Amino acid sequence: MNTARGRECSLANALAVVGERWSMLVLREVMLGQRRYDQILANTGANRDTLASRLRTLVDAGILERQQYEQHPPRYEYVATEAGLALQPILMSLMEWGNQYATSGPPPTVFTHSCGAELHPRTVCDHCGETLEPGNARIERLGAVR
Repeated sequence: MNTARGRECSLANALAVVGERWSMLVLREVMLGQRRYDQILANTGANRDTLASRLRTLVDAGILERQQYEQHPPRYEYVATEAGLALQPILMSLMEWGNQYATSGPPPTVFTHSCGAELHPRTVCDHCGETLEPGNARIERLGAVR
Protein backbone atom coordinates (compact mmCIF):
# COMPACT_ATOMS: atom_id res chain seq x y z
CA MET A 1 0.00 0.00 0.00
CA ASN A 2 1.29 3.44 -0.91
CA THR A 3 1.78 5.47 2.26
CA ALA A 4 2.84 8.65 0.48
CA ARG A 5 0.56 11.63 0.65
CA GLY A 6 -2.12 11.83 -1.96
CA ARG A 7 -4.35 9.35 -3.66
CA GLU A 8 -4.04 5.59 -3.07
CA CYS A 9 -2.82 4.29 -6.40
CA SER A 10 -1.67 0.94 -7.77
CA LEU A 11 0.66 2.77 -10.16
CA ALA A 12 2.39 4.50 -7.24
CA ASN A 13 2.66 1.15 -5.46
CA ALA A 14 4.21 -0.49 -8.55
CA LEU A 15 6.62 2.39 -9.09
CA ALA A 16 7.78 2.11 -5.48
CA VAL A 17 9.10 -1.35 -6.39
CA VAL A 18 10.20 -1.15 -10.05
CA GLY A 19 9.99 2.51 -11.04
CA GLU A 20 13.68 3.26 -10.99
CA ARG A 21 16.08 3.16 -13.93
CA TRP A 22 18.45 0.50 -12.62
CA SER A 23 15.63 -1.82 -11.56
CA MET A 24 14.12 -1.66 -15.04
CA LEU A 25 17.50 -2.31 -16.67
CA VAL A 26 18.08 -5.30 -14.38
CA LEU A 27 14.69 -6.68 -15.41
CA ARG A 28 15.53 -6.08 -19.08
CA GLU A 29 18.70 -8.14 -18.72
CA VAL A 30 16.96 -10.99 -16.92
CA MET A 31 14.23 -11.03 -19.60
CA LEU A 32 16.96 -11.17 -22.26
CA GLY A 33 18.49 -14.19 -20.52
CA GLN A 34 21.38 -12.50 -18.71
CA ARG A 35 20.92 -13.79 -15.15
CA ARG A 36 24.35 -13.68 -13.59
CA TYR A 37 25.60 -10.72 -11.59
CA ASP A 38 28.62 -9.95 -13.79
CA GLN A 39 26.51 -10.12 -16.98
CA ILE A 40 23.91 -7.79 -15.51
CA LEU A 41 26.63 -5.44 -14.24
CA ALA A 42 28.32 -5.24 -17.66
CA ASN A 43 25.09 -4.73 -19.61
CA THR A 44 23.40 -2.16 -17.36
CA GLY A 45 26.38 0.06 -16.60
CA ALA A 46 25.32 0.27 -12.95
CA ASN A 47 28.00 0.38 -10.28
CA ARG A 48 28.34 -2.64 -7.97
CA ASP A 49 26.65 -1.03 -4.94
CA THR A 50 23.68 0.16 -6.98
CA LEU A 51 23.27 -3.19 -8.70
CA ALA A 52 23.48 -5.12 -5.42
CA SER A 53 20.86 -2.83 -3.89
CA ARG A 54 18.46 -3.17 -6.84
CA LEU A 55 18.83 -6.93 -6.97
CA ARG A 56 18.09 -7.11 -3.23
CA THR A 57 14.99 -4.94 -3.70
CA LEU A 58 13.71 -7.06 -6.60
CA VAL A 59 14.32 -10.30 -4.68
CA ASP A 60 12.67 -8.92 -1.52
CA ALA A 61 9.66 -7.82 -3.60
CA GLY A 62 9.27 -11.33 -5.05
CA ILE A 63 10.06 -10.22 -8.62
CA LEU A 64 13.33 -12.13 -8.89
CA GLU A 65 14.69 -15.09 -6.98
CA ARG A 66 18.27 -16.14 -6.40
CA GLN A 67 19.18 -19.63 -7.55
CA GLN A 68 22.53 -21.19 -6.79
CA TYR A 69 24.32 -22.47 -9.88
CA GLU A 70 27.74 -23.23 -8.37
CA GLN A 71 28.69 -24.54 -4.93
CA HIS A 72 32.45 -23.83 -4.66
CA PRO A 73 32.53 -20.88 -4.41
CA PRO A 74 28.78 -20.33 -3.98
CA ARG A 75 27.44 -18.39 -6.98
CA TYR A 76 23.91 -17.32 -7.76
CA GLU A 77 21.88 -16.23 -10.73
CA TYR A 78 18.67 -14.24 -10.77
CA VAL A 79 15.52 -15.74 -12.24
CA ALA A 80 12.20 -14.01 -12.81
CA THR A 81 9.33 -15.24 -10.64
CA GLU A 82 5.70 -15.25 -11.79
CA ALA A 83 5.49 -11.61 -10.68
CA GLY A 84 8.65 -10.82 -12.63
CA LEU A 85 7.43 -12.54 -15.79
CA ALA A 86 4.18 -10.56 -15.52
CA LEU A 87 6.30 -7.41 -16.04
CA GLN A 88 7.48 -8.56 -19.49
CA PRO A 89 4.62 -6.91 -21.44
CA ILE A 90 5.27 -3.65 -19.55
CA LEU A 91 8.97 -3.75 -20.37
CA MET A 92 8.14 -4.54 -24.00
CA SER A 93 5.73 -1.60 -24.16
CA LEU A 94 8.29 0.79 -22.65
CA MET A 95 10.92 -0.41 -25.11
CA GLU A 96 8.47 -0.02 -27.99
CA TRP A 97 7.73 3.53 -26.82
CA GLY A 98 11.47 4.20 -26.54
CA ASN A 99 12.03 2.89 -30.08
CA GLN A 100 9.41 5.28 -31.43
CA TYR A 101 9.81 8.41 -29.31
CA ALA A 102 13.19 8.38 -27.53
CA THR A 103 15.62 6.72 -29.95
CA SER A 104 16.92 8.22 -33.16
CA GLY A 105 17.68 5.87 -36.00
CA PRO A 106 16.68 2.24 -36.19
CA PRO A 107 15.53 0.59 -32.96
CA PRO A 108 18.29 -1.23 -31.07
CA THR A 109 15.88 -4.03 -30.16
CA VAL A 110 12.85 -5.57 -31.81
CA PHE A 111 10.60 -8.35 -30.58
CA THR A 112 9.67 -11.40 -32.57
CA HIS A 113 6.81 -13.76 -31.88
CA SER A 114 7.28 -17.54 -31.80
CA CYS A 115 5.75 -17.61 -35.33
CA GLY A 116 8.69 -15.50 -36.54
CA ALA A 117 6.82 -12.25 -37.18
CA GLU A 118 7.84 -8.96 -35.59
CA LEU A 119 5.86 -8.41 -32.41
CA HIS A 120 4.38 -5.11 -31.25
CA PRO A 121 2.74 -5.13 -27.81
CA ARG A 122 -0.84 -3.88 -27.69
CA THR A 123 -3.52 -3.61 -25.02
CA VAL A 124 -6.91 -5.00 -25.98
CA CYS A 125 -10.28 -5.19 -24.26
CA ASP A 126 -10.95 -8.61 -22.70
CA HIS A 127 -14.61 -8.31 -23.65
CA CYS A 128 -14.69 -7.09 -27.26
CA GLY A 129 -11.07 -7.42 -28.40
CA GLU A 130 -10.82 -3.76 -29.45
CA THR A 131 -7.30 -2.31 -29.28
CA LEU A 132 -6.71 0.48 -26.79
CA GLU A 133 -6.56 3.84 -28.55
CA PRO A 134 -6.47 7.38 -27.16
CA GLY A 135 -9.96 8.30 -26.02
CA ASN A 136 -11.57 4.84 -25.94
CA ALA A 137 -10.79 3.98 -22.31
CA ARG A 138 -11.08 5.65 -18.93
CA ILE A 139 -9.86 5.00 -15.41
CA GLU A 140 -12.52 4.45 -12.80
CA ARG A 141 -11.88 4.83 -9.09
CA LEU A 142 -13.19 2.03 -6.94
CA GLY A 143 -14.05 2.53 -3.30
CA ALA A 144 -14.11 5.76 -1.33
CA VAL A 145 -12.98 8.96 -3.04
CA ARG A 146 -10.73 11.34 -1.12
